[in-house]
Parts: sequence; C-alpha cells; structure tokens
Amino acid sequence: MSRNKLTVPEARKAMDQFKMEAASEVGVQLKEGYNGDLTTKQAGSIGGQMVKKMVEDYENRIK
Repeated sequence: MSRNKLTVPEARKAMDQFKMEAASEVGVQLKEGYNGDLTTKQAGSIGGQMVKKMVEDYENRIK
C-alpha cells in the first residue's frame, strides 16, 4: 500500500502515467503495481526526471 497521498486523488491515473513516461525516458522498466525491486539509483533517476519535467513546465508557464 502506497503512503503517498495526492492532494487531488482523481489525479492518480495521470501521475502514474507521468511516472511511467519519466521511467521510460531514463531507461528504467516499470511494471504496473509494486516495483520494490528497483534500486535506489533507479528510483532516484525516475523521481529526478519527474522533478526536472515539472520545473521545465513551470518555467515555460512563467515566460
């Protein structure tokens, strides 16, 4: 069970898709559901890519 709580629970599907896209971009294969076999490096790469994309999106919005 995930302990991550979204402010908008209806966004879960979009966030899962976002995570899958970020994983693909950094070359990590995710499967639906639990991915506890990922290394810390792989998980960090996915999270870092997600943050990078969110920052880029924000920067583009404020231009």
